Amino acid sequence: MLRATRHAVLGFAAFFLTFCAAVAQQPSDLRTPLPPPTPHINGPEVYGARPGHPFLYRVPCTGTRPIVFHARHLPASLQLDPKTGIISGTAPEKRGTYTVALDATNSLGRDRRTLRIVIGDTIGLTPQMGWNDWYSYYSRITDEDVRTAAEAMISSGMADFGYQFVDIDDCWARKPNAHDPDLAGELRDPQGNILPNARFPDMAALTAFIHSLGLKTGIYSSPGPLTCAGFEGSYGNEARDAKQFASWGFDLLKYDWCSYTRVAKDKSIEELEKPYIKMGGLLKDQPRDVVLNMCQYGMGDVWNWGREVGGNSWRTTGDLGLQAGSALPGFYNIAFANATHSQDAGPGGWNDPDYILIGTVGNARDQNAPGKPTSLTHEEQYSYMSMWSLMAAPLIFSGQMDHLDAFTLNVLCNSEVIDVDQDPLGKQASIVRKTDEEFVLRKPLEDGSVALGLFNLTTSPRSISADWSQLGLQGSQKIRDVWRQRDLGVFAQNYSPVVPPHGVIMVRITAAHPAH
Repeated sequence: MLRATRHAVLGFAAFFLTFCAAVAQQPSDLRTPLPPPTPHINGPEVYGARPGHPFLYRVPCTGTRPIVFHARHLPASLQLDPKTGIISGTAPEKRGTYTVALDATNSLGRDRRTLRIVIGDTIGLTPQMGWNDWYSYYSRITDEDVRTAAEAMISSGMADFGYQFVDIDDCWARKPNAHDPDLAGELRDPQGNILPNARFPDMAALTAFIHSLGLKTGIYSSPGPLTCAGFEGSYGNEARDAKQFASWGFDLLKYDWCSYTRVAKDKSIEELEKPYIKMGGLLKDQPRDVVLNMCQYGMGDVWNWGREVGGNSWRTTGDLGLQAGSALPGFYNIAFANATHSQDAGPGGWNDPDYILIGTVGNARDQNAPGKPTSLTHEEQYSYMSMWSLMAAPLIFSGQMDHLDAFTLNVLCNSEVIDVDQDPLGKQASIVRKTDEEFVLRKPLEDGSVALGLFNLTTSPRSISADWSQLGLQGSQKIRDVWRQRDLGVFAQNYSPVVPPHGVIMVRITAAHPAH
């Protein structure tokens, strides 16, 4: 835990210096203000866990370290480390909602916030947040790369905004007929347990390290005989693998369709559901909470049944990294498709439009090529993050964690934008208007306010209007720019800002009650 404490102390300092340098160099490009040195507790306001299972939650909090954490009304089976803000222990056996009062104090001030811990059958009450290695490392991923990413999640400050999962994608297992000795060898031990390749010498030690930082970690498999990259899959060994993943200490399984096409009789709903019903049931039987991230590319309208088979999120489209662009970059088309399924998302089950590919990223069409800075403009990157947050999508970054730059952090680490994604009501934004020129999304929030995204799809500045009648609002409304974190005033009937090319204006709208 000493190493974890050191990273917690140094994390905000590194984040602060990075942002300060960015503000000095390119003030016109950065929207997210520097977080204050006083404590500010971030992250979701609700968190689900199953009774009697291991519990781990790092309180996301910005501010100058050291920060001292306290919690009132914490269940007796849980403990809070006052130096790190890590809550650990065993989830209560008694089902119900435990409202915990969190307190964070440093030499400059204090912040307080409540966290509702819901003990029951449903986990994933808000969309997952974290990092996945695929678009950074592909088949080159190693134990050391994952540890480096976990450390960077702390030192960069990302964990202080609620990012918590560090997920291993394909290529950690052994590969049949591999020429590379690192990947070769017996696929399973004599008892049938799946074996990691030489690049992952000790999976249990890896998860223990990540957990020591207060973070969680995910692993990858396929219901077919092989994974997408041709490594050992779980077909015929589902029960062994579910038990193995849980015993290693993993908190998430990405289950990727891939070679199951060779097993399925056809593409009927029954055949599409079958492998996920099996693995979903097996994961629920494990003695720890394991999020099931279904990856089967939207086949069979998975959004209609993903939750029923045990999924906590399900991909709605093909790989974003392979999505061709046209007049607009590829993420727009992915978002347009994902946005049409707003009625199917909610606490415990989320539409997943794939990862956030900004910063330094690899080339999915040439996986051996070195990573390069994204070709997306700054405005497009803010639009990307805005769409994902409004759509209550998992916020999983897949750029290189050891190449994080100030602008990427500015996009990923805005507490008010993340609050929209993590809102406890769990509603995905619905489409108000979609034309060739503009895209408007409306997301209702738990406190009665509305988050609104106005997206300009053209290459010229454009005035985009939202009338209260279109949004189901009445009377004067207060408008707050969530990217710049400032109030814009009270508007009587509509809001019509000028939006930059391929840019976004994202606001939170609250009824303006008359003063008494």
